[in-house]
Amino acid sequence: MYDAVTDSYCYEGGMVLKNIPGIRDQASLNEFEAAMTMQRSDEPLPPGELSVAHYCAIHHHLFQDVYEWAGKFRTVRISKGGSAFCYPEYIDQEMQKLFDGLEHQNYLHELSADVFATRAAHFLATLNAIHPFREGNGRAQTSFILLLADRADHPLNIDKLVPGRFMEAMIASFEKDEQQLAVELKRLTSRTTR
Repeated sequence: MYDAVTDSYCYEGGMVLKNIPGIRDQASLNEFEAAMTMQRSDEPLPPGELSVAHYCAIHHHLFQDVYEWAGKFRTVRISKGGSAFCYPEYIDQEMQKLFDGLEHQNYLHELSADVFATRAAHFLATLNAIHPFREGNGRAQTSFILLLADRADHPLNIDKLVPGRFMEAMIASFEKDEQQLAVELKRLTSRTTR
């Protein structure tokens, strides 16, 4: 659960996010959100050029049945476990800078597996620190990194993902230690045997 001050995204008097079906119970919303995003993740992702707009389109695709604001940057400050994510007034410029850098690096194409994993870990860590959406950042990040890796000719095998280990690596990357995340991404490349 995110910590947010005066959160216009939530129903008054609670922490349940306003949602399209009007669900007011957190457990029920969690179930609905999981079912809808799972269904949408089975569909082809929207086409695009691995840009900010494409990233927003992916978030919208996954969450369009759940939240009116799917694919739109958040307008409130949020934190998790006492760590603040990018303030909303800087999201647009930080996202543009991050994705311009990705384009400048030729979308991590034609790199060795090690270099790809290191640069992809840095990209993912930065994207996570920005946390542009009010909810659904992790699922959008996963969908995007899978697409990026596939296009960079370093496809990831999601079946090898160990959620606890990957979450630990993401948390470490938020604390500026991206090595563990790079190791996890390298382990997920379909060319590795571990």
